[in-house]
Amino acid sequence: MNKNNEASEFDYIIVGAGSAGCVLANRLTADGKHSVLLLEAGPKDTNLWIHVPLGYGKLFKEKSVNWMYQTEPEPGLNGRQVFQPRGKVLGGSSSINGLLYVRGQHEDYDRWRQRGNAGWGYDDVLPYFKKAENQQRGADKYHGTGGPLPVSDWRHADPLSEAFVVAAAETGIPTNPDFNGATQEGAGFFQTTTRRGRRASTAFSYLRPARKRPNLHIETSALAQRILFEGRRAKAVEYKQEGRVRTVRARKEILVSSGAYNSPQLLQLSGVGPADLLKQYGIEIVLDAPGVGNDLQDHMQVRLITRCAQKCTLNDVVNSPIRRIWAGVTYAALRKGPLTIAAGTSGAFFKTSPRLASPDIQIHFLPFSTDKMGEKLHALSGFTASVCQLRPESRGSLRIKSADPSVPPEIRINYLATETDRRAFIDGIRILRKILAAPALKAYAVAEVDPGLKVQSDDELLDFCRRTGSTVYHPTSTCRMGNDPLAVVDQRLRVHGIGGLRVIDASIMPDLMSGNTNAPTIMIAEKASDMILEDAR
Repeated sequence: MNKNNEASEFDYIIVGAGSAGCVLANRLTADGKHSVLLLEAGPKDTNLWIHVPLGYGKLFKEKSVNWMYQTEPEPGLNGRQVFQPRGKVLGGSSSINGLLYVRGQHEDYDRWRQRGNAGWGYDDVLPYFKKAENQQRGADKYHGTGGPLPVSDWRHADPLSEAFVVAAAETGIPTNPDFNGATQEGAGFFQTTTRRGRRASTAFSYLRPARKRPNLHIETSALAQRILFEGRRAKAVEYKQEGRVRTVRARKEILVSSGAYNSPQLLQLSGVGPADLLKQYGIEIVLDAPGVGNDLQDHMQVRLITRCAQKCTLNDVVNSPIRRIWAGVTYAALRKGPLTIAAGTSGAFFKTSPRLASPDIQIHFLPFSTDKMGEKLHALSGFTASVCQLRPESRGSLRIKSADPSVPPEIRINYLATETDRRAFIDGIRILRKILAAPALKAYAVAEVDPGLKVQSDDELLDFCRRTGSTVYHPTSTCRMGNDPLAVVDQRLRVHGIGGLRVIDASIMPDLMSGNTNAPTIMIAEKASDMILEDAR
């Protein structure tokens, strides 16, 4: 015990209370046998907008709950820096994200297994997706009920979003009622991590039920400074809270769940990383691990904006005081209406080439339009459909810029660095344009506002991508799992060459999966919890 009469030793210390950390905190304390400390750099999740689905727009640039990172100037995007919001609050990015529940393709996980990661094929991970889930539609071969995470259908009838699905079918893209079922390909509605019209972050779904357990201790506004080692075994975490540095010891293991940016940053600050980088900042080298911060991947999106013939978009609601009040009252009374809109209402997954085994493009359809996500909606009636390439070949890196933990790291993603990536966007935009011109959308689509139909050639389309492309907020793979010299963790998520230390979050993904990353991150933490408890026995 230290002089504040707080325990300074726990069985497990979890660094980061995000999509993975909250899952671990719940599962590792459930049997009452292990004491767990959960450290979160941000505050409690009391901000009102966290709990309203459409509130993600308000949290986009809200410093109190958001790391607000920026990339370095991106060569493939005309030297632009790309804003990278990440959750800094209980629930992490699951408290500020777009709420879409998308698992990716069966093939993604089989590819992980084929790369030597035994136990990570689709058949291995499906039970953990089901275990996490409380599926509104009921249980079946692909879905579970009774898990902590509510997965729900959208609670607002929107003719525009429905017309998009019909338009896709008119161009030959099959209608798919479940992107997370037998196959991902097709057009349909996204499901969301919501419960009765409210956001279900992991802080809500996993941490809240566990908070009263005497063996779980949660510290907020606690920024991890570094991990302390005895030889090559992780033994303690130093964290800063209210200006004071505290040290806590782990009897069993330290679990780093700080996300694809903060996990490699913490390892590097602690002396586990590329030796040349650590020397540069005078950090004592515990282990020369060149893969830490390597292989950064992210999904990029390019958004097409269309002027709408009817005043049925969210722009029209927001720009009309009466309709805005109606939307607020509808939400307050029924938890329905426009305030339940996630970062995609309907969408599609398709192949840009028949040669491909599975879809390489995801479309997010949204019944509103804006110049930049998180900014004011347009005065015109407009809607957005964005093209996202699912499996980019481009790779980047995450490297510390200082030995000071409060200095943001250097983020390089290298969007559009390969010909495959550039081609996918050009072809993806052409296919999306066909959908937007299909008969079902004729009653709505007046004209393409951005980029506008004057932009037609491959070079013009690529230039549009370079000028306007931005992130879909899915960074991964900076502490990736594998057996090769640049892999950071093994198939049980233990850091190679170090004892008592695991990384458990999206950074361990061997490569970016084909879809949104929140559901897979929760699955990873569910699976990791079982492995940790097995190893403890």
